[in-house]
Amino acid sequence: MCKFNPKNDSRRIDSCMKILIENIRDNCNTVACCCGHGKYPMTIVCEMNGEYFDIVSDVEIPRKKRFYKKDKQGYYYIPEVVEDSK
Repeated sequence: MCKFNPKNDSRRIDSCMKILIENIRDNCNTVACCCGHGKYPMTIVCEMNGEYFDIVSDVEIPRKKRFYKKDKQGYYYIPEVVEDSK
């Protein structure tokens, strides 16, 4: 997992996720991902046949965009995945 940077340096993908995302690119249309930065579960949101789901937790995401919410400290998370992991 990479160090959390609230400003993100304009990165669209966490540096520690880059190789993983490149390796699954042929099997799913990855639309979002986050390593969780030690606070939240790792998530990789894929789209297949109009359905969106996190392939790490196998949780369906009922949105087509804005998958992540931001907590008070600036960390991003997917509410459905956090609720499922409790």
